[in-house]
Amino acid sequence: MPNIHHEHEGPEAPRGPLAGVRVLELGTLVAGPFAGRLLADMGAEVIKIETPDRPDPLRTWGQGEVDGHRLFWTVHARNKKCITLNLRTPQGVELLKELAAKSDVIVENFKPGTLEKWGIGPTVLQEVNPRLVIARVSGYGQDGPDAHKPGYASVAEGISGFRALNGYPGQLPPRIALSLGDSFAGMFAVQGVLAALVRRQQSGHGDIVDVALTESCLALLESTIPDYDCAGVVRQPSGTRLDGIAPSNVYMSRDGLPVIIAANQDTLFARLCQAMNCPELATDPRYLDHVSRGINQDSLDELVGDWARTYDAADLLKFLDEAGVVNGPVNTIAEVVKDPQLRHRRMFVEHDDERLGRSVLGPGVVPKFAGSPGSVRWAGRATPGYDNDDVYGELLDLGPEALSNLAGQRII
Repeated sequence: MPNIHHEHEGPEAPRGPLAGVRVLELGTLVAGPFAGRLLADMGAEVIKIETPDRPDPLRTWGQGEVDGHRLFWTVHARNKKCITLNLRTPQGVELLKELAAKSDVIVENFKPGTLEKWGIGPTVLQEVNPRLVIARVSGYGQDGPDAHKPGYASVAEGISGFRALNGYPGQLPPRIALSLGDSFAGMFAVQGVLAALVRRQQSGHGDIVDVALTESCLALLESTIPDYDCAGVVRQPSGTRLDGIAPSNVYMSRDGLPVIIAANQDTLFARLCQAMNCPELATDPRYLDHVSRGINQDSLDELVGDWARTYDAADLLKFLDEAGVVNGPVNTIAEVVKDPQLRHRRMFVEHDDERLGRSVLGPGVVPKFAGSPGSVRWAGRATPGYDNDDVYGELLDLGPEALSNLAGQRII
């Protein structure tokens, strides 16, 4: 493993711009917990609530396994306090209300109607705490004909039109090996929470942030909707390139490694032509401007591809850098963790994972803040209810006997 320039970690780490904001995280798996992670990275006190007998399945997710433990939890539960609470019991509901009265935000990603069924819907919670911001993440949104359906990232990507744009023409549309739909929704949830907190400073009241996985994917579709509405264009998948944007593609080097060359802007294309020792291409009517290059994309890709194959990848990347042409490799994670720019930017952070008894490398904090940087203070807690004594004791002033009784009744 290369020497990693990592951020300061541990309880003494910088607190971040959201220090003083308390968040209750309800729900499981990716979308809601990712939102909670982002808020925690920025310094919020995030209290993750798990059902006593049904921990978050994310504890067992991830392709890597060490000593029987999977590693997804290490990252998505980092910086969070973990407590247990059975919301299907009257006492559990009352305890949640008490916690909500002392919190700023609730993030939940249950199927719509679940909180209402348990007697802790937004109306009830905001009666307890009118300043509460409630972010609700679901597959299809809180209302509408499909609101009752369970939602998953893969289906949301399909319904939104996002998946249809991936892959190659005439082939089944593949998915990226990540839960993108969930992550998009988590990011929009955080955006909504931050906006609601700003508005609360003026109004004194909280808000309800309604985020759908389908809508989060759809929001990223650029001009596809007006293109269809006004011009009847149904954008299709275009493989390794974007139709009409040229040259911008993945080209194979002489030693069989893919290299991305992105020179679709006029000045960049002129530099590429000089580098290829073909300056006349810059004034060729077929490639003179953005539109003409898009129309003649196939022939231009062939020219660039033939030229790229005369270089080994390392030499090609260096030559293009010197020529001022945008380029880059197609890295696997094995290359990513060695990247000097990402290392300089502190994008690899060591998580002290108690389950493994060792530190585990994970992604750094985004975005960077100059005055109040976010940080990774600890990895996902080793066991459900790890912080029960701390949270219930400090926030709700419950003593050891009360906590023992609640545990005996399986409420916590």
